[in-house]
Amino acid sequence: MGTFKKPAALLLSAVLLMTLLAGCQSDSAAPAATPSAEPTTEAVATAAPEATPAATEAATAEPTPAASAGSSEAIKEGTIEKEGNVVLKELAFVYKDQTIALSDIVDDAKLESMLGKATAKKSHTYSLDDGKNMDTLIGRTENTYTFPGLEIKTIDSGDGKQFYIFNMKITDPKYTTVRNIKVGDSLDTLKKAYPEGTLTGDGAPEEEDDFRFAPSNYVDYMLFHVKGAKIESISISTLLD
Repeated sequence: MGTFKKPAALLLSAVLLMTLLAGCQSDSAAPAATPSAEPTTEAVATAAPEATPAATEAATAEPTPAASAGSSEAIKEGTIEKEGNVVLKELAFVYKDQTIALSDIVDDAKLESMLGKATAKKSHTYSLDDGKNMDTLIGRTENTYTFPGLEIKTIDSGDGKQFYIFNMKITDPKYTTVRNIKVGDSLDTLKKAYPEGTLTGDGAPEEEDDFRFAPSNYVDYMLFHVKGAKIESISISTLLD
């Protein structure tokens, strides 16, 4: 009987030892706990990108004057077909529901149909020895049309056939700008109609000055000559090169 109990006790001890070893191996092989796949509220808030200064500025920027309905309503289309020419609509004058703009393609008949017969017309073809020092215009012809209170200058586009307006000078209040400004209006009225313009001199009301309005570039512009705080003349021009 004693001989039988001793091997049984040894077998039980071996089983217990193997059980303990198996438990240790199971604990060491268990993977470390991973974080939940769904982000917490705090993590989402942290991950959200902040708005950039440019995006904030774009979202809060006010519309420009050109984008407002008020400014676009004041602009009229030129009466003459532009034929692909890009013309600044603002640089024009209105007479008897006809709008004549800078760079309009015209001839004697078209001008007469809108303004009546010119009181005078003169032409000049630029040459090397004409004393005008306009080498880039050599061979091109300039026409000057005179109407009561208005002078219009045209120049050919280089082929000697089509002439476009490059200068208009107004001295009569019957010709108005597309913003309804005319000769004789006050400087204050002019400033309200053209807040984008600037006085080129000191701007003293009792003295002479020029008020310049250039809606897109320095080449195409409108110049209001002011004397005694009133508009004395209006010039609409483009620089020739």
